[in-house]
Amino acid sequence: MEERNMNRYDFDSSYAHAGLTLNQYVSRTFGWMFVGLMITFLLAAALATTGLVVYFFINPYIPMVLLIAEVMVVLVMSTGILKRSVGVTRMLFTIYSILNGMVFSVYFVIYGVADLIVIFGLTSLFFGAFALYGRFTKTDLSRLRPLLIGGLIFLLIAGLLTMFLNLSTMERVICMVGIVVFLCFTAYDTQKIKANYEYFCGDEVMLQKASIYSALQLYLDFINLFLYLLRFLGRGRNSR
Repeated sequence: MEERNMNRYDFDSSYAHAGLTLNQYVSRTFGWMFVGLMITFLLAAALATTGLVVYFFINPYIPMVLLIAEVMVVLVMSTGILKRSVGVTRMLFTIYSILNGMVFSVYFVIYGVADLIVIFGLTSLFFGAFALYGRFTKTDLSRLRPLLIGGLIFLLIAGLLTMFLNLSTMERVICMVGIVVFLCFTAYDTQKIKANYEYFCGDEVMLQKASIYSALQLYLDFINLFLYLLRFLGRGRNSR
């Protein structure tokens, strides 16, 4: 209760009005995810088109700094959500989208624009289908969590091994596992929006914070699905 009083003016009152439905809450959460994606892809395209991408990656340490910064932002967003204001939560989400846009700009150099557009369309199609499933299914998808965590561990280990070993023969298998894992995460995280809505109903501040955090999870699902589809189907410029 004290948290709500401290932040009573730090929220969008439209979240709290009596007529707010689950569908509206879900729509606003996906709206934030869409804003994050647009920031990332438009910034990446702008950096690649203007040639500024060269200045970000001419120094080998800059990509590492960007990746560390991304991890730090996600960790901050994942902890202390009760004490953090809605405004700061939104700012962190925006910062993460910008950082990822800088990282993503390199893909506009490695891959052709046509490939990126096609993969983005396929990602949107698959993501949308599994998001709809997660929204309307009556099945409790929380039971998938152990399998999804196992899939993430497999992908993490595979990613580390590729830094030291030639796993080109396993590339397609790794990509297929990644695609399946993040499609399932899409349905799982979409269903969690409903759980957040029911759990925080009546607490307008926490509803907004949970909405932004859910948007980040869906954003990460989309981005990772996009990257694995790109690796699976995309053709680099040098391969043409």
